[in-house]
Amino acid sequence: MAGIDITPDAQGKVRDLYDLGDRLLLVATDRISAFDYILEDEIPHKGAVLTQLSCFWFELLDGVVENHLISADVADLPEQFKPYADYLRGRFMLVKKADMFPAECIVRGYLAGSGLAEYQKQGTVCGIQLPEGLVNSSKLPEPIFTPSTKAEIGDHDENISYERLVEIIGEDDASKLRDLSIKVYTTARDHAEKQGIVIADTKFEFGRLNGQIILADEVLTPDSSRFWPGDEYAEGKDQPSFDKQFVRDWLNANWDRQGNPPRLPQDIIDRTSEKYIQAYEKITGRTFVPFV
Repeated sequence: MAGIDITPDAQGKVRDLYDLGDRLLLVATDRISAFDYILEDEIPHKGAVLTQLSCFWFELLDGVVENHLISADVADLPEQFKPYADYLRGRFMLVKKADMFPAECIVRGYLAGSGLAEYQKQGTVCGIQLPEGLVNSSKLPEPIFTPSTKAEIGDHDENISYERLVEIIGEDDASKLRDLSIKVYTTARDHAEKQGIVIADTKFEFGRLNGQIILADEVLTPDSSRFWPGDEYAEGKDQPSFDKQFVRDWLNANWDRQGNPPRLPQDIIDRTSEKYIQAYEKITGRTFVPFV
């Protein structure tokens, strides 16, 4: 895949970040990570899906929470990036620079993943006591806020209690992040349900700008959320999905977690790309166009 002949100031598992002073240029690549590894194979159109879906949510959530987006229009690219407009079109965001909170703000509306494993052993999710009798993929009585640390590449995020979050950032900010996270999740969940998608869980990142807490990074994408088809949902079993779980499932079946992950077969790459695009189209009601 083509790229930019400018060295990024920082790189995440998926994004390249360029520091423009009071602004940042975030570029979503087609890289995919799983189990804290960046896989060798890229997923076609993935970066464009993440960017365009995030922009959709930022617009839909206007009035619910402020966000960091300035523009995703190539006409607004800084001069030094304009030669790369063809590559960047559809996969970049020009954003405000915020002072980011050192936590992932996770909201769970259904019982899945690590939360399911903990519940089956202890009746809790991230230490939060839940009713008896829940099963795989059960809808929770109310969405729960389960923050985690933000790990460096190669390290694991670690779930932390709300009380630990209070110790890290203070009671006032912790309560605001909790309330905002649940408000954003429920707003998005209600929209997605109308579009035939169940948002089982998701994670947000927030920062502070001029004294105000704002939503930043990506939001409600197949990388940061579990999306299930509403017409196939049934508790008591694993759900088909429109997200990264498809790749995790293949790796679990074909890799013992020893050494580096295997290369993805072409059909897994193609089907993952299709699932990301399906998620975008179902949620937005729009036809996906890689380069907008």
